[in-house]
Amino acid sequence: MLKGLFAKKKENGLDKNKLNIKDLDPLNIPKHVAIIMDGNGRWAKQKGLPRIAGHREGMKTIREVARVANEVGIKILTLYAFSTENWKRPQDEVKFLMDLPQEFLRKELDELIEQNVQVKMMGFDQQLPEHTLNAVHEAVEKTKQNTGLILNFALNYGSRYEIIYAIRNIVDDVLAGNISKDEIDEKLMNQYLLTKSYPDPDLLIRTSGELRISNFLLWQIAYTELWYTDEFWPEFNKQSLLQAIYEYQQRSRRFGSL
Repeated sequence: MLKGLFAKKKENGLDKNKLNIKDLDPLNIPKHVAIIMDGNGRWAKQKGLPRIAGHREGMKTIREVARVANEVGIKILTLYAFSTENWKRPQDEVKFLMDLPQEFLRKELDELIEQNVQVKMMGFDQQLPEHTLNAVHEAVEKTKQNTGLILNFALNYGSRYEIIYAIRNIVDDVLAGNISKDEIDEKLMNQYLLTKSYPDPDLLIRTSGELRISNFLLWQIAYTELWYTDEFWPEFNKQSLLQAIYEYQQRSRRFGSL
């Protein structure tokens, strides 16, 4: 249906379903791309497999998408890996998801280092198992000198909680006399968010045909371009990402102006 908002046809001689990196405008590559990786469980169900099989297949997609993002020239790739709401899922599935970072990084860390990728985590440590945190912290430490793509995992992340967390810290600083309430504006708010080191996303991608934001980067995506596809996350691939970027490049970003 949606298929990334693309019709399966050629336009001006360009087949949008057979794009190459050279078809993209190198001067208009989104600096920060955020992805809601949705549909692992439904992909598995369609194939008569357990939900965890979909999560493991989705891990392979992360590897491919990170490679392509790095090759294209994206600076930051933020992946919604586990939300603060995902704890409501069945205990065995949650446990599997908490084991995935360790498995992924064990297999991929050497290549990430070789490809000059810097691993980061954005989220809240509480509730996360020690082995999950240890795996992520090890990857962060071993890649901190890299200067290429920032692969930023949103793990135990929820945007509403992030905003509340920021407000609490601002209040603390006002009460401590570090700032005055008159100094509170958008620029200051940005400095209290978990994304304070990054620009806002230029492009947000959601897979699986769902048309929701799902508590992801609510403040940061005020002027982000949104791109949806019916593909489940395990089906998302290089061509999918190139289509999303190509469509992004056809849009005029006016940020409220004419």
